[in-house]
Amino acid sequence: MTSATVVGAGPNGLAAAITLAANGVEVTVLEANDTIGGGARSSEGLVPGLLHDHCSAIHPMAVGSAFLRALDLDRYGLRWMLPEIDCVHPLDDGTAGVLYRSIELTAAGLGPDAPRWRSLFEGPARNFDALARDIMRPLLHLPRHPITLTRFGIPTLLPASATARIFNSAQARALFGGVAAHAFRPLHYPLTSAIGLGIITAGHRHGWAVAQGGSQQISNALAHKLSDLGGVIETGTRIGSVTQLPPADITVFDLAPSTVADIMGDRLPGRISRAFRQFRRGPGAFKIDFAIEGGVPWTNPLAHLAGTVHLAGTYAELAATEREVHAGRMPDRPFVLVGQQYLADPPRSVGSIHPVWSYAHVPHGFAGDATKAIIGQIERFAPGFRDRIIAKRSHTTNEIFSENANFVGGDIMTGAKDVRQLVFGPRTTLSPYRLGVRGMYLCSAATPPGPGAHGMCGVNAATVALQDLGIKTTAI
Repeated sequence: MTSATVVGAGPNGLAAAITLAANGVEVTVLEANDTIGGGARSSEGLVPGLLHDHCSAIHPMAVGSAFLRALDLDRYGLRWMLPEIDCVHPLDDGTAGVLYRSIELTAAGLGPDAPRWRSLFEGPARNFDALARDIMRPLLHLPRHPITLTRFGIPTLLPASATARIFNSAQARALFGGVAAHAFRPLHYPLTSAIGLGIITAGHRHGWAVAQGGSQQISNALAHKLSDLGGVIETGTRIGSVTQLPPADITVFDLAPSTVADIMGDRLPGRISRAFRQFRRGPGAFKIDFAIEGGVPWTNPLAHLAGTVHLAGTYAELAATEREVHAGRMPDRPFVLVGQQYLADPPRSVGSIHPVWSYAHVPHGFAGDATKAIIGQIERFAPGFRDRIIAKRSHTTNEIFSENANFVGGDIMTGAKDVRQLVFGPRTTLSPYRLGVRGMYLCSAATPPGPGAHGMCGVNAATVALQDLGIKTTAI
């Protein structure tokens, strides 16, 4: 029987394992930590019963993932929950850009920019499920829906700064810019529109969902599915050298490229080893978990209903902030993302005490303390916030890396999403998953289509592995 070892039990590693097991492969997953999930984990930490997501928290790309939907994960306890409003981007004058799942509601709040918003998103959102069959694969491939992909793809090549200029209002520009800034790139760089257009389009189709009971439930459901297929997961098993790997026909790494290079050593072809060791990392995240009495006292009333709130002021301020972070300088007012997952999933709270998830974009490997800056940004748009803090815990870039070895320097994107790495992955090749060693593959978020709990990096890598062995893949 064909055998496989998957190193790393994040969503991509688990997705690779499921894809292999569903096609008759005997699979063992080795996870270094004591708990599975990678970035998709949750736990209680500040107040007993108060549930916090470790990293991945809001899932517009995962809720619509064709792979996850095909697994029927509700059988294993996964439930998707939607807030009333997906995202709010408040401004200092008390107004805000407001993103609903509904394009009509979103456009209605953008005044004269309504026709532009509808023009940009109506077609792609309507065709998103077909579109996703292409955009969730390596960008350089024979498309299954070429016309749909072309119509969507041409605007994604633009810098976010160019797309933002389509809109006249400060609210629409800030709303789009805040989502585009999820790329952790200066917004005047090419292809930065891709992240904003992709996430907003996915949200207009499926919403910015959270997993009931925390993001850990995504990982747990995947693990249960794998177990039903005969796969085995071993936690607390760290692989530091290729000599520690059990014999297998297929080995798949859900790890950062540099870590794979360290493990493989001389077994990795020189050109690939050099590319993996020169893999460019992106800026970092500095995260704070809060326990808040009565919720955040936002000035803008619609922010009280939003699963996500982006704090950066105007588009111009946001763009300047992202340039500073990319240059290695910590801004006084960083871009802060606030998650209010409890609005869609109330049992995460304990009485009137609510878990609030937040992080700021900071320079790669930032060694300072961004706690004051993050609280200051929240206080800016929610006066009185400090007085409602019951407890808090800060996570530095180094602590984020310690909790997840893929997040070097606090880089939760698993690599800079510049043009080359966004298109090709960690090396310039049409086969980003192969390691140049027979039977060995890479499936982490360093490979296309990139970060998120959608699992498609793992599915793509496992599919290539099966094809290399001449195993005809079957639908899950």
